[in-house]
Amino acid sequence: MSAQPITPDADAAYPPGHRQEVDFGGSVLVPGHALWGAQTQRAIETFTISDLRLPRHYIGSLGSLKRAAAQVNAHLGLLDPVVAEAVEAAAGEVADGLLDNQFQVDVFQTGSGTNTNMNANEVIANRANQLLGTRLGAKHPVHPNDHVNRGQSSNDVTPTVVHLTAQTAITHRLIPAFDHLAVSLRTVAAATDDVVKTGRTHLQDAVPIRLGQEFLGHAGQIERSVGRFRAVQLGLAEVALGGTAIGTGINTHPEFAGRVVATLAEEFSVELRETSNHFQAQNNHDAVVFASGALRTAAASLLKIADDVRWMNSGPRTGLGEIEVPTHSMGSSIMPGKTNPIVAEAVAQVAIKVIGNDAAITAAGGRGNFELTVTSPVVAYCLLESIELLAAAAMVFADRCISGIRATQAGPDAVERSLMMATALSPRVGYDKAAAIAAEARSSGRTIREVARERTALTGDELSELLDPRRMTGPR
Repeated sequence: MSAQPITPDADAAYPPGHRQEVDFGGSVLVPGHALWGAQTQRAIETFTISDLRLPRHYIGSLGSLKRAAAQVNAHLGLLDPVVAEAVEAAAGEVADGLLDNQFQVDVFQTGSGTNTNMNANEVIANRANQLLGTRLGAKHPVHPNDHVNRGQSSNDVTPTVVHLTAQTAITHRLIPAFDHLAVSLRTVAAATDDVVKTGRTHLQDAVPIRLGQEFLGHAGQIERSVGRFRAVQLGLAEVALGGTAIGTGINTHPEFAGRVVATLAEEFSVELRETSNHFQAQNNHDAVVFASGALRTAAASLLKIADDVRWMNSGPRTGLGEIEVPTHSMGSSIMPGKTNPIVAEAVAQVAIKVIGNDAAITAAGGRGNFELTVTSPVVAYCLLESIELLAAAAMVFADRCISGIRATQAGPDAVERSLMMATALSPRVGYDKAAAIAAEARSSGRTIREVARERTALTGDELSELLDPRRMTGPR
């Protein structure tokens, strides 16, 4: 005899506002309004660890994958057209964010992401059945596993959605944000290219530099971050869909993954392709770890730039005070009139968070046991959070801080007092004599120019030429 499907007890009394569903483990009470089913309810009750949820764009990408899967399965003759059309409509609502409140599973869940995948399968199946006039929980005519999850496994769906969502966010959010920041930094560099100030190494005075050159260096950092983002996209473009449980492709049509991936690539306007080696695509998160490394590097760049801005803005009267940044709020609840470089401070905190996320992703990426890495949900959460934080921070930094930077006279005024002006004398008088001039200037409180007049045979014109701060900011 064939096995009969388990059905709810029609005569059972349920608490008000609930319905009974059944699954492999027996009966489960589900809120009557919920589109999710028994397996999702079990996950909600089991994983009461945090209030963290996978982000909207992850859920949206998952909905798009389920919609594309239904379309392809119908074209391959594997789904009834009526069922496929209902699944496509329901999955489209997930993709569009209309059913976000139906995704309540904690980030800290089954390491394959099965709970969120089944959350999507059940929500889409129940919504599809609603559209077809069937009650919630009926699993007919649309079944969450047999129809919505057809040709798929959580083990290939989850890494595919991680790559797709990250690829999309990097392409359409992160790279444009960093391009915008680079333009802003270059604009400041051009506006301040005539401002000569003291360079610093080891936080000590060095030879002169133009303020514009400093900001040009900052722009170069951000531009190279964009180059690294583009490099990681090559790995993220390769997705696991089609490998199903362990990479063998069991229970899926050989054309299924390629067609679904092509549909998603077109929908999201990103590069995406089915992997040529499904076993490696599912037994590790190496591409994500590599991507996170690029995000960490970008975070380090932001941290360095933000700290430079804070140092140059320090004061305004007893610090360096070389630049002024826009004032957005008062800086103290006790000190009247105090202002702080608050945007730079916020950006620095974002950088620190991204560096922490990278540590989590790196640790998670090394937890691939045999055919599956069972840390996918936390990897997805940390990676997508890092991308979004960096993109948002870059935009705010550019628009609320960098674009409003103004040079002060403090930098140029300090150049003449710098002891490292002696560096320009070395080719003419020798290193040792230039060092002696610097030492005497330091002990006497005089300038290099004043001491050099006494200690060398250089004429006034020669000193003017050698100690011209502007000429010292380039090759000679």
